[in-house]
Formats: sequence, C-alpha cells, structure tokens
Amino acid sequence: MKHLPLRLSALALAMGIGGTALAQETPTLAVATDPSFVPFEMMDEESGEMVGFDIDIINTIADRAGFEVDLNTMDFNGIIPAVQTGNVDIAIAGITITDERSEIVDFSDPYYDSGLRILVPSSNDDVEEIDDLEGMRIGTKIGSTSYDYLQEELGEDAEITPYPGSADMYMALMGGSVDAVFYDAPNVGYFAQTKGEGRTKVVGPLYEGQQYGIAFVKGSKWVEPANEALSEMREDGTYDEIYQKWFGKAPDAE
Repeated sequence: MKHLPLRLSALALAMGIGGTALAQETPTLAVATDPSFVPFEMMDEESGEMVGFDIDIINTIADRAGFEVDLNTMDFNGIIPAVQTGNVDIAIAGITITDERSEIVDFSDPYYDSGLRILVPSSNDDVEEIDDLEGMRIGTKIGSTSYDYLQEELGEDAEITPYPGSADMYMALMGGSVDAVFYDAPNVGYFAQTKGEGRTKVVGPLYEGQQYGIAFVKGSKWVEPANEALSEMREDGTYDEIYQKWFGKAPDAE
C-alpha cells in the first residue's frame, strides 16, 4: 500500500479540518422582540443595546443550543405574523402560549408563569376586581391576551382602548385619558414600582394564569435544542440567577 507524501498528508488533513470547521459554522437566527415590555426587554439608553430578562434567556439558550442571535425589534402585534411567515426564525417577547397561536407557530416549553392584573391611580379606591371596571375607560395593548380577555368579560360595557406600546397606555393612565390599565402582571407590577410609584397601584387578583413561551417557525429544528437548554438552565441554577437579576427574587419566592 502506497503512503501519501508527508506534505500531501498534512495538506489533506488541513483541508479536512477546514471543511469540518466550515460545516460546523454557527448559524445566525433572526430573533424578534418587543422593545417596550419591561423588564423582559427594553433599550438601555447608555449602551443602545436591548437588555432584559428575555434577552438574557435567549442569549443563554443560543450559547447552549449553538446559534447566534440577530435581534430584531418590532411592535408586539407584528411578532407572531413575522414568525408565521418566516420573516424571523424565533420570537421572545413575553408571548403567552395559547391554542390559537400554537396553530401557526411552535412554542418552547413554558419559561415564565404570568397572568393579568389591573392598574389604577393611587387615589382610586373603587376598583377591586374586573367587574368594577364596567363603564370605565381601560387601556391595554394591541394584540395582547389582555385585550381579548377584556373583550370577553366586558365587551361593550366598557371603553376599551388598545395601545401600540405599553408606555403609551401607562402615559394615558397617568394623564387621565383612561381610568385603568389591564395587562400582563409582571409588566404592570414593574411600572407600579418604578415610574408609577406613589401614583399608581396594582389591585385585584391575578386573572387568567398564563405561561410565556418562545415562538418558533412551524417545524423548526431549534425547538428541541432550546428546550434542552432551558432544562439545563433550570437544573444548574442559571435560570434562577437571571430571574433574580431582573425581578429581585427567586422564582419560588413569588
């Protein structure tokens, strides 16, 4: 049996290694998020970068699952259609897992337990539950499950105004354009403790317990690796560290 000359063998080996490296080049996936859903995703004014709970979650998943993140910001109501049409590969934006959405996108395992809450001015002592909002002006967010819930529960018995961003509905509340805001519990609670502190308060129970999931294009091969990464993050404490960073306490302290 003839042996290849040493130089030729080295060249072939180098080419083989190079070909393998090329074949294993890390793919870049387009990820959509909503820049106004604090503290899940928001723009850091100093760095100009998107930061938040969701951003840390998806970046950690990407590192473990083996892909790079190309982050795209858009209004929430355009996110599911963007995934459905394949304009983006993944979306993470506090997206509630619903049967209707699951028909057009694939979801990861749930990564956050949530629900809906009522926010009113601190001076309002008349609202204690959803039925008390009857006849009032209520702000919520376009394309959200909170808007659907209000329509089902109150319908024409209240003036329901959907806003394009959460900042818009909170501004409307602070300015007196609406009497209450009804939206995702963590976002409502965060506002009440930050910009709305002393001027707003969260009232009533948690409505419609929900779970957030990461949305993928139907049939995506990345769902399973993402779920494996999420599972590992929960087991090794990484998830708890990210959670505590943004919410000030561990998940089991809810």
